[in-house]
Amino acid sequence: MLESFQVTDILAIAAVFSSIAILGYFAWKTLITSDFYQKGINLYQQQDYEGAEAAFRKVISINSTNDVVRLLLGDVLNQQGKAQEAKELFSEVIQRSPKNPDAYLRLANILMQENQREEAKNNLQKAQELLQKQRQLAKAKKIAQFLEQISAKSS
Repeated sequence: MLESFQVTDILAIAAVFSSIAILGYFAWKTLITSDFYQKGINLYQQQDYEGAEAAFRKVISINSTNDVVRLLLGDVLNQQGKAQEAKELFSEVIQRSPKNPDAYLRLANILMQENQREEAKNNLQKAQELLQKQRQLAKAKKIAQFLEQISAKSS
């Protein structure tokens, strides 16, 4: 009886230590990610796009599911004249998270720069629909006004 009590205690202690170790790992990972993210934001604001790119890529290597960082990385790439890479990132975010209006807006921006108006309009319309569904009516209205301007210019 005494022996089984000790085995149970040892298993409980092991479970507690394992849980603490796992929590510690995730806390460390979050802290590191947060540091690189903030560094990327600061470098972007200072227009150090290469440094920001490196920081955002580091965040993605640690946390590959962070779509916000992918959007920011796309912005950085676009600023560096790497529009094709930026388009691929925005398209990837759209595939991963099709209800993210920011990805459609950013992709539309690049498409407008490349004079691909129809494709840009399609992305703007999708972003507008999503913003309306998400009750972000002011943003949706701005996009509607922009779409009207585009349509008036192409007529």
